[in-house]
Amino acid sequence: MKNKSILVAVLLFASFSYPIFGQEDLSLKYASTIQAGDLKKHLTYIASDELKGRDTGSEGQKLAAEYLIDFYQKKNLKGPVNGSYVQPFQLSSVSWKEVSLKVGKNNLTLNEDFVFIGDADMKKKKKSELVFLGLASEDNLSKVNVVGKLVGLWAIGQSVGESIEMIMEAGAAGAIIVTMEGQANFDRMANRYKSLTGKGRMGFDKPTEQKPVFMVSSIKMGELFGTAVEDLKEAAKNDPSVIPSQKVVYKVVKQKDIVDTENVMAFLEGTDKKEEVLVISSHYDHVGVNSAGEINNGADDDGSGTVSVMEIAEAFSQAAKDGYKPRRSVLFLNVTGEEKGLLGSEYYSENPIFPLENTVNNINIDMVGRIDYEYQDAENQDYVYVIGSEMLSSQLKVINEYNNITYTNLILDYRYDAEDDPNRFYYRSDHYNFAKHNIPVIFFFNGVHDDYHQPTDTVDKIEFDLMEKRARLIFHTAWDLANREHRTPVDGTNNRNER
Repeated sequence: MKNKSILVAVLLFASFSYPIFGQEDLSLKYASTIQAGDLKKHLTYIASDELKGRDTGSEGQKLAAEYLIDFYQKKNLKGPVNGSYVQPFQLSSVSWKEVSLKVGKNNLTLNEDFVFIGDADMKKKKKSELVFLGLASEDNLSKVNVVGKLVGLWAIGQSVGESIEMIMEAGAAGAIIVTMEGQANFDRMANRYKSLTGKGRMGFDKPTEQKPVFMVSSIKMGELFGTAVEDLKEAAKNDPSVIPSQKVVYKVVKQKDIVDTENVMAFLEGTDKKEEVLVISSHYDHVGVNSAGEINNGADDDGSGTVSVMEIAEAFSQAAKDGYKPRRSVLFLNVTGEEKGLLGSEYYSENPIFPLENTVNNINIDMVGRIDYEYQDAENQDYVYVIGSEMLSSQLKVINEYNNITYTNLILDYRYDAEDDPNRFYYRSDHYNFAKHNIPVIFFFNGVHDDYHQPTDTVDKIEFDLMEKRARLIFHTAWDLANREHRTPVDGTNNRNER
């Protein structure tokens, strides 16, 4: 807390609404069941080589699902889908048999010079013009004619989806896009897409959209237009029409296969407010095996969140066994397909087991086992990033801070809630599929590190004592939300510009 007045406000707010259960602090008692040793035991299996990176629809993902189901059964939690613990659904695995891109005289190499992130299926090569728009804005579109052309987008800090939709609505044929600075970041992305080339990219089955979208590095974009990267940046902000257009030839040929996968969930029915449901989520899938045959174990992403949900579920289960069921019902939700585009949580939000109007909050846990770049050299490393806690409800942030002050005393870092944060983490994990339905969310995160989406994201690098503290804070906040008299009001918006 930054000052005394905020601290007093938090304490006063919580004192009028926090549930009291006699002399015993039940929240503290059952949070203590969350132990570093148990987190390590579960993660050692979830992130083992046996599961081969838990790629969506793979045998390893299904082995992880079996492990979760067995655990929930042993803890006497119920399967909410007519007694079943799974919510099965199908995805379409799409691969491209041929993708080619030539700009000027330069034949670009797939998954080295560029990656294909769009959707298209063509029988013949298409010749067109590549123009540079820079930022997707009405002002820039008034300066550059994009109709029937591929459009160069400098989308760093912008929503990729919204930028593409904007230019397509203006008549563009497709895009070549930059989403991050530097070659190293692009190379990591390219390696990931290279591993997907043979397996296929997943999504919900739908008709092909003719939206050929290619991604390149910031350096490569400069090369395509024969100019310096700094000049591109300047043009993106001021007058993109000064960048000369280029001739372009491209072709995309598509292939589809159907993949079966499943969300895993366990349910604890509440007492007097049992129709209201708190959802505690993580994603248990990861990115599988890379193009070199190396296993991406995904210990932090999101094995750490998954085993935290397991331990939080056990704490609630033990309380219920002792006669202290929560007032509201709690759904423990482990989704698949997050790494493919938040697909499992999207499927749940579109096909909810419990009505969304009865879903009071979503607590999402995605990467809570490590220390990131920002805190590597910090004297105090007991931190967690908290994202989105005051976007939709003015009370959720206060409730979480109260529980942190009372029990765990972690540094709650809100830097990724900044309106100008280019990472846009609020929109990049499973909580957002609840938030877009106006369900107040809170997302716990440890930040990124060198092992993100790499074979080196392994169990031996997890900070289990710190992970235990983070999981205990999340339990305390969940316990509070499940037991307080009134659900958190929806008095905010997902649109930062309206706040």
